[in-house]
Amino acid sequence: MSARILLATCAALPHGEDWGAVSLVDALARRGLDVSWERWDDPAVDWASGLVAVRATWDYDTRLAEFLAWARTLPWLLNSAAAFEWNTDKAYLIALADAGVPVVPTVSVEDELELPSAIAEMSGASPSAVVKPRVGAGGRGVVVFDGSEGGPPGLDESTLEPGPWVVQPLVESVRTEGEYSVFVLDDQPVSMVRKLPSAEEIRVHEEYGGQTQPIELTPEGADLARRAVRAAEELLGERLDYARVDALRLADGTLALSELEVTEPGLYLDQLPENADRFADLVLARLRAR
Repeated sequence: MSARILLATCAALPHGEDWGAVSLVDALARRGLDVSWERWDDPAVDWASGLVAVRATWDYDTRLAEFLAWARTLPWLLNSAAAFEWNTDKAYLIALADAGVPVVPTVSVEDELELPSAIAEMSGASPSAVVKPRVGAGGRGVVVFDGSEGGPPGLDESTLEPGPWVVQPLVESVRTEGEYSVFVLDDQPVSMVRKLPSAEEIRVHEEYGGQTQPIELTPEGADLARRAVRAAEELLGERLDYARVDALRLADGTLALSELEVTEPGLYLDQLPENADRFADLVLARLRAR
């Protein structure tokens, strides 16, 4: 099949999310597709020449208006600009909770004067609350309020950035059980990883010392992923091509949604190389349905 696939990335990652021998480009090329990584803000790219898959645009949080304006110009896109606009504001977690999805308790705060009461509400029996920018990626801007001077390295109150924010309780299981991620392609949960932070951290990202390991997809993880994606689709009024569902274990044992990534979730190809072929099959299915 002759078709052009444009994988959108950012200037910091010219080769996108390809990991050495594990290549999304190769997986797509094996299916007879013309594919390349392209910087989303490169004005020289003819974005109307094929199907666009947003894969590694991990600077969108600092240039959100520009990123969304670009997405709205794309005639053929996996997921949609409307889905991106909804998903890049973490207030979507409140909407999903209202729709009946188990979600880590979340409140939205617009004014810094409202933060103390929100932090007190979310701390509950725990001494700590987590404050995140409503628009943020890669763990940037996360702050832990625990009442101590200084706080965890790099996560203390002194690093609070301008709002608006979401406030959540600090889910202690992130340090012991970790965070789970389930990958959903074409409405089907297909794979799963477990992520653990380093000591004194709660962010599970590798740049903060976190470690990721592939695990067998569990019925519990698959069920939460389906519920979260279906609820998002109902709220958006459209189908999602792909998603990553992140989850934490609450104190009562519930596995609860912590993030639903439908804009640019990494495929963790270093841990789950099979995700390259799974994503390529999704692309091929969309081409055949055109």
